[in-house]
Amino acid sequence: MAEKQGKNFIPPKGKRPKFSFYWIYAILLIVFIAIQYFNYTNPVKEITWSRLEELLLKQDIDKIVVVNKEKAEIFIKKEKIQHDTAYKEFTKRSFGTSNTVNPQFYYQIGSEEIFHGLLKDTRDSVVSRMKRDSLPVAQITAFQKQYPYPPGTETRKDLFGDFLSYLIPIAILIGVWFLIMRFMSKGGGGGGQIFNIGKSKAQLFDKDTSVSVTFNDVAGLEEAKVEIMEIVDFLKNPSKYTNLGGKIPKGALLVGPPGTGKTLLAKAVAGEAKVPFFSISGSDFVEMFVGVGASRVRDLFRQAKEKAPCIIFIDEIDAIGRARGRNAITGANDERENTLNQLLTEMDGFGTNAGVIILAATNRADILDRALMRAGRFDRQISVELPDLEERKAIFKVHLKPLKLDSGLDVDFLAKQTPGFSGADIANVCNESALIAARKNKTIIERQDFLDAIDRIIGGLEKRNKIISAHEKKVIAFHESGHAAVSWLLQYAHPLVKVTIVPRGKALGAAWYLPEERQITTYEQMFDEITSAVGGRASEEIFFGKVSTGALNDLEKVTKQAYAMVVYFGLNKTIGNISYYDSTGQNEYSFQKPYSEKTAEVIDGEVRTIIEAAYERARDIISENRDKLEQLANLLLEREVIFREDLEQIFGKRPWESEEEKKMSPPEQPETTQLPA
Repeated sequence: MAEKQGKNFIPPKGKRPKFSFYWIYAILLIVFIAIQYFNYTNPVKEITWSRLEELLLKQDIDKIVVVNKEKAEIFIKKEKIQHDTAYKEFTKRSFGTSNTVNPQFYYQIGSEEIFHGLLKDTRDSVVSRMKRDSLPVAQITAFQKQYPYPPGTETRKDLFGDFLSYLIPIAILIGVWFLIMRFMSKGGGGGGQIFNIGKSKAQLFDKDTSVSVTFNDVAGLEEAKVEIMEIVDFLKNPSKYTNLGGKIPKGALLVGPPGTGKTLLAKAVAGEAKVPFFSISGSDFVEMFVGVGASRVRDLFRQAKEKAPCIIFIDEIDAIGRARGRNAITGANDERENTLNQLLTEMDGFGTNAGVIILAATNRADILDRALMRAGRFDRQISVELPDLEERKAIFKVHLKPLKLDSGLDVDFLAKQTPGFSGADIANVCNESALIAARKNKTIIERQDFLDAIDRIIGGLEKRNKIISAHEKKVIAFHESGHAAVSWLLQYAHPLVKVTIVPRGKALGAAWYLPEERQITTYEQMFDEITSAVGGRASEEIFFGKVSTGALNDLEKVTKQAYAMVVYFGLNKTIGNISYYDSTGQNEYSFQKPYSEKTAEVIDGEVRTIIEAAYERARDIISENRDKLEQLANLLLEREVIFREDLEQIFGKRPWESEEEKKMSPPEQPETTQLPA
C-alpha cells in the first residue's frame, strides 16, 4: 500500500483532516517565534554617551545615522570588527549575511539638536587638544574628515510594526468578543455556537439513538405503566382510537416522591415508542439572559412539530412551572415567568400541536401553576408512589440479577425489611450489600450483608472508635432501652427489630422498628407513637434523676407530630374538626397564619398537653416495669446490640402481635439518640 501512495495520492474523503482555527493559531505562533529569532541573531546593543564618546575618541566609528530623530545608529569600521577582539561578537553571520552591514550599537537621543551639539563639542575639544600638542596639520585634518559629524539622518517607516500596532488591539477585541460569546452560548444547541444561545438543548432519541430501557426493566408501578403504555400505543396505532372519535391526552404529569422511578418510566417510554423522543430538564430553559428561556421553548416545539408524531419529556418541570405571582419582589417581569408563559402558549395556545405529546415529572406538584395543570395541557396526573411489598419484591428481582448471591437468599425477606424504601433506595441497598461483601473478601453476597447495607443506609456508618465515657454509654443504653420497652408494651407502637448503642453517623444510639404499612392513622396510633418516642427521656429521668440533650431528635419529631394532630388532622377536641392545612401552597410565602393569636395560644397549649400526657404515660409504664427495663439496659451494655428475641425473653410476647408481624424484621426510620447541632 505504501508504494501506491505517490504524490498524487488523495486520502479517502472521510479520513481527510478537518480544518481547525487552531491551525491559524499555530501559524501565528511560528511567525512570532521567527521574528523573535531574527531579532535575536542580529543584536543591536544600546550604549550610553560615555561609551559613545570613548568610541569617538578611539576613532572606531565609521558613521552615525540618526533615524526618525529618535535614536542614533552607530556603525563600527569593518577593519576594527575583523581585527579588534572587542568586537568579536559582531563577526558572526546570520542566514548568510554578515553583521558588518548592520549597525552594531544605538544611542537613544532625547533631542536631535542636543545630540548634534554633543558631537560637535567632542570634536572641537579633541581638535583643540591636538593643536596644543603641536600635532601635524595633516593629522588634524584627517581626524576631522573621519569624525562622523554632522551625522547622517534617515526617515524610516516600519510597515510591519505599524501594521502590528493596528492589528493587535483589533485582534484582542475580536478575541475577547469570541470568548464572551462562547461562554454565553456554551449550553446553546448546535454545538454551542455563537448564535445558538436561544436554541433548544433537548436531547433527541430516535431510530439512530435508541434507548435500551423498556417497560420490562421497570419493576412495580403497574398502574402508572398502564396509563403510559396507552400513550405509547396511541402513537403506534392512532387509528385504533381515532376511529371511535377519541382523542389521546395532550400531556401526562408524573407525580411522586424522589427516587420512585419517574425518570426511569420516561426512559422506558423512549425505549418502547418508535417515535422521536425529546428529553430536556426544566432547568435547561432558565438562563441569566432575558428571553432565552422563551426562545428555547419555541425552538423545542418547532423541532417537535417537524418530527410529529413525537413525545417531549420535561424532567423536574417545577424549575419553570412554579406558580406565578408568588414572589412580589421580582414581579411579572421574572424570566422564569416569561418562560412559563411561553410554555403554556405552546402546549395549548392558538396554534396546534397535532401529534406532540408532553410528559413531565416532578415531586412538587403542589407548587405548580394552576394554568399548567388544567385539562388540555396536562390531562392526566399519573401518581408514582413508594412501592408496596409486592412491588419492592419485583424491584429487588431486577436489581439482584447482576449480583452473585447466596442460593438461600429469600427475596420476600428483603422486601419485608425495606418498608418505605423507594426504587432508588432498593438499588442502593443492592449495591451497598455487594460493597460490604467485597470488603469482607466474600465470593457471594449473603443475607447478613443486605441487613448491614440497610443499617448503613438508614443509620449511617458505624463509629466504634468514637470515644464515649462509661457514664454516657450507660445513659445511652437506658435511653434506648426506654424506647424499646415502651414500644414493646404499647399496642399501636411499631414492633421493635433491633437496638444498638454503637454510634452511627451523628446518632449515639438507635432503635430499629418495623412500621406497619397503613393508609390511615387514628388518634390512638399516633398517641402510642409519641409515647414510645418520649420513652427514652422518661427512662433517663427515672433511673438518673435528670435528663440530657440526647432526646433532641425525639422531641423534634413528637412536637411536629402533635402539632399535625391538632392543626392538620382535626384530632383534638378543643380545636375541633378544623384543619389549617393548605394543600395548594398559596400561603407558603405568607407572613400571616390562617388562625388568630388566641387560637395560636390554644394550639400551643394543646400540643403541650398531648406531649406531657404521653410523657407521663411513658413514665408510668417504665415505673411498672423498672426491673425488666434495667435488665434490658444491662444486657444492651454487655452486647451493644440486642434483638426482638431478647425483649421476648425479658418482657414476654406481645399479646396483640399477629403472626405476620413475627416474621418481619428491620426498619423505615430509626429512633436515634442524637446530640444537638
